[in-house]
Amino acid sequence: MASSLLALLVAIVVHCIVHASASGTNPTAGFVKVDLTDGNFQVQSPYNVPESQRFRYSHGIRQFWVLETDKPFNTATHTNPRTEVRLRGHDYSSGVWQFQGYGYVPSGTSGVSVMQIHNEEGAEHSTVLMLHVYDGVLRFYSGQAVEGNIYDRWFRLNVVHDVDRSTVAVYIDGEKKFATDVTPSRSYYFKFGVYMQHHNWSPCMESRWTNVTVYSKP
Repeated sequence: MASSLLALLVAIVVHCIVHASASGTNPTAGFVKVDLTDGNFQVQSPYNVPESQRFRYSHGIRQFWVLETDKPFNTATHTNPRTEVRLRGHDYSSGVWQFQGYGYVPSGTSGVSVMQIHNEEGAEHSTVLMLHVYDGVLRFYSGQAVEGNIYDRWFRLNVVHDVDRSTVAVYIDGEKKFATDVTPSRSYYFKFGVYMQHHNWSPCMESRWTNVTVYSKP
């Protein structure tokens, strides 16, 4: 029974991906796909519990969750609890780079970052973009709304970072929803999953991701 339900879930996800890909524009046009292997997907999770209690990867879907009472991802940091993938091996410092993934945020999850562009370690500002979820709304940090009614549906997320122009743009299901100038840094990398923020968080925070891809344009 469990395997049948899982197969049904995967079939539904594939249907949603095909539908989302057919709608809106294609933000990846003109970009080159970056080769990713399993080794590029580094999981960071609370140090006080086994990774398997906060992260699951099955049938192409990465499931992340974290509790408000969890510890940080190592003993040297005082940051909030997180279960995230840090995309390794493809840090960048010039050109135009793009993250694409199909995400799902279950209802009830709040006060959490589900995707971010992180600056190099030790930078004055840790990130140039974070996408937070508060009460069903996807926001740029805790400010401008990017997409409403984000709960309980698969959505295609594209985030385009033009390093030389210091701009980022966010697309949902092929539609451009947000763009802004950002403070430049020396280098950057992508992260996705769940990272508890500083207000309005829920006791448990979760997101799911599949078909995560990186593109570049020199």
